[in-house]
Amino acid sequence: MQYGICLLSLVPARKEPSGASEMVSQLFFGETYSVIENGDNWLKIKTAFDNYECWISAKQHSRINESTFLQIQKTNPHYCNEITQSLRNKLSASDLMLTIGAHLPFYKEGNLSFESHVFNFSGLTRSVTKKESAEEIIRCAKLYLNAPYLWGGKSPFGIDCSGFVQTVFKLNGYKLPRDAYQQVELGEPLSFVEEASAGDLAFFDNEEGHIVHVGLLLNNEQIIHASGSVRIDKFDHYGIFNSDTKKYSHLLRVIKRIV
Repeated sequence: MQYGICLLSLVPARKEPSGASEMVSQLFFGETYSVIENGDNWLKIKTAFDNYECWISAKQHSRINESTFLQIQKTNPHYCNEITQSLRNKLSASDLMLTIGAHLPFYKEGNLSFESHVFNFSGLTRSVTKKESAEEIIRCAKLYLNAPYLWGGKSPFGIDCSGFVQTVFKLNGYKLPRDAYQQVELGEPLSFVEEASAGDLAFFDNEEGHIVHVGLLLNNEQIIHASGSVRIDKFDHYGIFNSDTKKYSHLLRVIKRIV
C-alpha cells in the first residue's frame, strides 16, 4: 500500500481521472490518504479523515511512508485557525498560503517536521482534544459567512453545503462524512421543528426524495448554510425561506441532533 499527504494549499479531488472531471471535494494541506489505484497521471485515493474515494493528479501527490501515515492518525490533530495564514517551508525558503481547516501534522511550538519536510507556522492553531459545544460550533460557522458557493469546495474561497458542515464540525472535534446523503445517517432525528436547537443539522431533499442539501441550525428559526454563498436564512417546518427571493429555496426532510 502506498500513502500520501497533501503539501499544497488545496488539491482538487475529482470524480474521474481527468482534469475535466467534476470536482467532488478538496484536500487540505496536511491531509493524508492511501493510494488504492495507481495510474500514469492520476491516483485513486481514500482519505484518512473520512474514507472518501476520489482521484487526484499524480503531479500533486507527495508520498510518505506507512509509519508516518499511521503516526499522524494516532496524534491529536492541529488545524490552521485563521481564514488565511502563510506556512514557511524552511528547506526551500518559500511560503505557502493555508486556509482555515488545513491540517498541521506533528505541530509543536510553531514547527512541523516529518521525514524530509520542515515547516514553520506562526499563525493561530486549533488543537482538537474534545468535542466542543454547540455555541462554539456556531461561532466557528459564522467565520465562513459570505464565502462563495463552490461544488466540491471546502475553503472560505469556495465551499459547498456538506463541505461547510463537515469542516466546521471537524474543527470542533467531530468526524462527519463528506456528503450530505452520508451525513444524514448520523445523529438522532427530531420529530418537530420546535424541538430543534443550535447545533442541529437540517437536511433537505429534492422531488425524487434524495438528500441534496444540509445546513446548521442557529436556533429553531434560523439556519446557516452554503447556497450561493454561506448565509443565514429563516427556517421553519417547510424548509429554508430565502429573504432575497422571498421564496422557499429548500424543502425540509429531517432534522438530526449530532451535538
